[in-house]
Amino acid sequence: MPRAASAEEIRLLTKVSKLYYEEEMRQDEIVARLNLSRSKVSRLLQQARDEGIVRITVLEPSGIYADLETKLEKRYRLQEVVVVEAHQPESQAVVTREIGVAAAGYLARTIQPDDIIGISWGSTLNEMVENLEPLNLPDVHVVQIIGGLGRPESEMHATDLCRRLSRRLNCKMTLLPAPGIVDDQNTRAVFLSDSHVQRAMKLFPQVRVAYLGIGSPSPASVVMRDGSIITQSELDDLLNKGAVGDIALRYFDAYGQPVTSELDQRVIGMELAELTKVDRVVGVTGGPQKTSAILGALRGHLIDVLITDHVTATYLLDAVPPTKSKQPS
Repeated sequence: MPRAASAEEIRLLTKVSKLYYEEEMRQDEIVARLNLSRSKVSRLLQQARDEGIVRITVLEPSGIYADLETKLEKRYRLQEVVVVEAHQPESQAVVTREIGVAAAGYLARTIQPDDIIGISWGSTLNEMVENLEPLNLPDVHVVQIIGGLGRPESEMHATDLCRRLSRRLNCKMTLLPAPGIVDDQNTRAVFLSDSHVQRAMKLFPQVRVAYLGIGSPSPASVVMRDGSIITQSELDDLLNKGAVGDIALRYFDAYGQPVTSELDQRVIGMELAELTKVDRVVGVTGGPQKTSAILGALRGHLIDVLITDHVTATYLLDAVPPTKSKQPS
């Protein structure tokens, strides 16, 4: 049983703590003031915390969700979660813009001078690129990890996003010069035989960090609104097979497992199995239309970092755990 501290010991603990925390004295100043060793001062400060003499409380300012971020990181074993306040949570467009701004800040904070960055496509990533302040990182390399989807003039088009991101970073880029989805497997084989396509896809294993949107298979999704990506019958087939979301047109179920379909054999881009080998996969997504898709991606450990809004984050934290545990293949 530990010995109870004497009155003199408690006095010294309190004295050192007040000098350090209230008077903002450095430890070496306390050493000189009280004629103690530096190691003694460090031990006293730790003991004061252990015994409850010092209690440190971090108050979250309005609009900051550090506690929610930490809980999500622990629950889903994520490297980091960034949660932003959704000022109009019922509006997918507004939430998308707010998440994109946060993602731009995250990218600028975490980018390394020699990163190889993979980028897919979508409205949230478009907002990320649009809000990214220009940087000068000539040794960074941006790689397009899915072929072009939708109309080429669209800002959400993967090729345009790759070009604009490389301009913002003043860095190298490699485009994937092919459609993201083609009519049949024979056409896909022709594109895959092209040397320029092969050069881009050979870079996939070298991607260190990937920025991805997470799609939801619904009539309101971008892939359906565009009108040139997948058909209603193809969407119905995916739903019948249990698809709840997609990453770069690679569909997965409620447990994050790949959904095998004829559509998957016509996509030109990174596969989910390749994605799991990337050091850091950043999911940039949120809003009322995306909750089931994000939950599936988290259950399947398809992403390492999540950037989302506070309403979505609260839903994910309160979500009922799956009834069975499955790991990505």
